[in-house]
Amino acid sequence: MIILGIDPGLEITGYGAIETTGREIVILEAGVIRTSVRAKMADRLAKLHQELAGLLAEIKPDLAAVEKLYSHYAHPRTAILMGHARGTILCACGQAGVGVRDMPATMVKRAITGNGHAAKLQVQLAIQALCRLEQMPQPPDVADALAIAICASRHA
Repeated sequence: MIILGIDPGLEITGYGAIETTGREIVILEAGVIRTSVRAKMADRLAKLHQELAGLLAEIKPDLAAVEKLYSHYAHPRTAILMGHARGTILCACGQAGVGVRDMPATMVKRAITGNGHAAKLQVQLAIQALCRLEQMPQPPDVADALAIAICASRHA
């Protein structure tokens, strides 16, 4: 099974595609999609959609696992911006005919590190160990996306 994990962000969206065969995890591809903070919102969302659509066509995942939107009452603007990015991601997945599983961040962190409120560094180190990587995944958004994919594979 091929699972594409996606860590939504308006400036940086992390992605990580894994293939699972039994208990073995193989990373097929991982990286980030970046948009310019200087660009207009519509242009940023269009770029995110275009690059993700290309990635979906190339990887052909069986499932996309996307971090569920979390918002803190003190930062409503951040939640709104994240909602734009997440909606664009869900749209691209829907157009590609790829099913989506929503993954709460605390569940992913708990499954990967044992701590539902783990810091980004803890997630990076856990992914490095789990996937037997020589180096820690950079930027942290890549590790988050791989963690989302791995967690989804365990719940598939």
